Amino acid sequence: MLIHGAAGGVGHLGVQIAKARGAYVIGTARAAKHDYLRGLGADELIDYTVEDFSALRGIDAVLDTVSNDYGPRSLPTLKPGGILIDVVGVDRTEVTARAAERARPSLVHGVGPDQPHLGEADAVRSWAARSPAVSSKPSPTLA
Repeated sequence: MLIHGAAGGVGHLGVQIAKARGAYVIGTARAAKHDYLRGLGADELIDYTVEDFSALRGIDAVLDTVSNDYGPRSLPTLKPGGILIDVVGVDRTEVTARAAERARPSLVHGVGPDQPHLGEADAVRSWAARSPAVSSKPSPTLA
């Protein structure tokens, strides 16, 4: 699982929950936050100021707490049928269109505290329930 903004308010919880569920966790954060994230259980860390996470492949799920161009840039990292969850609440038109163009579309869900987004949270739970566990194996590293 790839978690953007892994040291942030939502991201650090994502790291801990994913690890508790047995996932191999890759986090994006500044190098200064890497020791903190290792302490939370992150397996691999990417300093987004010097490395490009979009070179990763074979990711089961991406939790995007950053937004901007992170959603569209994360799509190629996903396995076919993988899931991109964003919690920022921006316009998802571009990333949803790009996901639909893939040979085996990835799911894109925005999760938030309001009523329309609660249905999205249900869809994410449904995906997690019917999908095999997120990989506990190491992922390919950046080239």
